[in-house]
Amino acid sequence: MRLLALSGSLRARSSNGAVLRSALTFWDGPATTADIGALPHFNPDLDGEDATPPAPVAALRTAVASADALLIVSPEYAHGVPGVLKNALDWLVSSGECVSKPVAVITASPFPTGGDHANAQLREVLRMMTGEVVTAACREIPAIGPKIDPTTERVTDEATLTDLGVALAHLAAAAAPLTP
Repeated sequence: MRLLALSGSLRARSSNGAVLRSALTFWDGPATTADIGALPHFNPDLDGEDATPPAPVAALRTAVASADALLIVSPEYAHGVPGVLKNALDWLVSSGECVSKPVAVITASPFPTGGDHANAQLREVLRMMTGEVVTAACREIPAIGPKIDPTTERVTDEATLTDLGVALAHLAAAAAPLTP
């Protein structure tokens, strides 16, 4: 089963990047991370019936279409979804690659809320896109800072790692019926 991960943070040393890298270790199969930082701002004029989408958009759509499941790991900015991630999802709304695709949403925050606002917003957007949000695979990770080793840039907190493993197992189970 192929997994495509999207990170809502472009920071090189992002705590959500550490969560994403740690989560990917629990996936039994090929996994890649999409480069959403190269996407142009969403513009419907570039995406009409006769338009050829920009190359980074076409690459994202191809990657999503070829994946058996999606993993979205994101911080929360100002009680919402980071603009770069929302932009990526906007490029996928009308193209159909997310239809019935199993997806997990994981948010991590230095605050006790774990990014709950962004998590809820992402789930709503993905449901509207008719993605299959796997509720059992979604997580909100609070107080992420001390749970990460800054040297390895990986999660080291055992309870969080166990929970990430459970989340990825639920995502894999949801994707399994889709693979031949």
